[in-house]
Amino acid sequence: MAQNSGSPQNPQAKTERSDESRRIPETRSGTAPARLADETAQGKTTIAASVVQKIAGIAAREISGVYAMGGGVSRAFGAIRDRIPGGSGTSSTSGVQVEVGEKQAAVDLDIVVEYGASIVDLARAVRRNVITAVERMTGLEVIEVNIAVNDIHLPDEDGEEAGQQTTSRVE
Repeated sequence: MAQNSGSPQNPQAKTERSDESRRIPETRSGTAPARLADETAQGKTTIAASVVQKIAGIAAREISGVYAMGGGVSRAFGAIRDRIPGGSGTSSTSGVQVEVGEKQAAVDLDIVVEYGASIVDLARAVRRNVITAVERMTGLEVIEVNIAVNDIHLPDEDGEEAGQQTTSRVE
């Protein structure tokens, strides 16, 4: 009796294990090649999160209608950093947060949009450009690009600031 009750359990356990081990490779490595953590006889390639962050920031700024990156506080600190010698290196990552795994990346962007631009169309274009740039340059699969529009830049804001600075009280 011990053999009869034991034999149905063993085939089930084997099928469960084989189904489980079969499922994982088919969905991941069976259909798509390893992208980042590809260990070969020649070595292993890893990409720092700061690299993905810079690529995403540059790709987002390439789209017409994106005035600036980051929230108000982030932009203020960025302006201060730009005035400090050697401090301008971080401006390309302002408003960009990334999460990088071995094969995938997720990107969060904070942007300021120029007045008059369609925010929906702009977000689509930014998302498409960021995904294309990151995937092309790093080989990582970008699973999501979240975009937060924090402000709208009005055209007359530049004129007022420039006018106040250049206007002299004495002729």
